[in-house]
Amino acid sequence: MGKKRVVTKAGTDASKLHDQVSKAGDKGVRGKHLETGRIYITVSYNNTVMTVTDLSGNVVAWTSAGTLGFKGPKKSTPFAASKVAEALMQKVAKTGLKTVEIYIKGIGGGRESGIRTLAAKGLEIVLIKDVTPVPHNGPRPPKPRRI
Repeated sequence: MGKKRVVTKAGTDASKLHDQVSKAGDKGVRGKHLETGRIYITVSYNNTVMTVTDLSGNVVAWTSAGTLGFKGPKKSTPFAASKVAEALMQKVAKTGLKTVEIYIKGIGGGRESGIRTLAAKGLEIVLIKDVTPVPHNGPRPPKPRRI
């Protein structure tokens, strides 16, 4: 079965139109010039994920230790977090990102090393905010055991 051709009323080939739209859609937010943004860092005992967004919350780029090839407990190490930060900066280099706000969530080994690597790459860090959820009271404790 070959490629199906759809011809519109104007006589143009719809597959060519689809190719043009997909090429224009590939740019997305990455093609946009971005000077200020936000970096969300999620650090757990299992993985490290970093996401760059613009100020309105549209995701520009993201990466994690798992996508870089780290496996098992190595994903949550400070070394993996620094490599994730380096890979993220390579992805965002085209946008011209200069100043960032950093929102960090979770408890894990790569909290400080990820931020240090971002600062070493030349980013001006305006804000570092810890948004780790903290339980205020928690669930009701179980009843005492009766024997």
